[in-house]
Amino acid sequence: MKKFTHHLFRTFATVVLLMGAVAAQAQVMKAADLEKYAKQRYGSKWVEAAANIASGLTLDKNQSLTYQQVIEAPGKTKEQLYVALNYWATSTFQDKQAITLNDKDAGCIIITSTIKDIAEHIGTINKYAVNITPVIRLDIKEGRVRVTFTVQTYDVLADITGGWLSPSDNKDNRRTYGDSKRKAEDMTNPNLYDEKWEIAQHYPFVEKDSKKRTSSKALVMTHAYSNAIMDKVEEAVKNGVVGNEDDDW
Repeated sequence: MKKFTHHLFRTFATVVLLMGAVAAQAQVMKAADLEKYAKQRYGSKWVEAAANIASGLTLDKNQSLTYQQVIEAPGKTKEQLYVALNYWATSTFQDKQAITLNDKDAGCIIITSTIKDIAEHIGTINKYAVNITPVIRLDIKEGRVRVTFTVQTYDVLADITGGWLSPSDNKDNRRTYGDSKRKAEDMTNPNLYDEKWEIAQHYPFVEKDSKKRTSSKALVMTHAYSNAIMDKVEEAVKNGVVGNEDDDW
């Protein structure tokens, strides 16, 4: 009985550890952690960093920002790679709508998931909060995976009560700065409105940009997030999500 109890405890402990590891994958990186990651790699001077990054970038034929990497996985079959990446995708992106295509036969997984508040700026009149919704495509073949990460626009929530010179909106003549957030589908706040900033029309791809500082940080953060995604996919391909998904069990 004691031996059985010990075995049961070890099994339970293993399950807890696995659950914890998968939970840690629930989001590739939060915006605050992404900012730390970006600063470590590119520095905290966003305009300068954006210019340096852009010097090595070319927008695709749709004027989108696209990154692509082929990850070699010698000895792994298409099915093994599909299982590993399907596990990674479903454990990482908890939103049920995030995985927009999952075709085992074609060897293709497409993920569309928003990361919020990668950049924020308080201007004279408006306050801007920038989100991105990358399209992440995983193409799977025998012994290799191709990752394509694409962003065409910055999705911006503008708050007309958030600027430094915004009019006060209460009887005490105080500005209550908007928090530039709202629940999905909620259009009831007239002070908040959506904008789409085409990346190709903003700094550093266009020198004269009235939103230069905001678009600079948005580019650096987008670039950093693409690197994080590539690293996570490569880790899943080579070592699995929790590190023990081999056939020896």
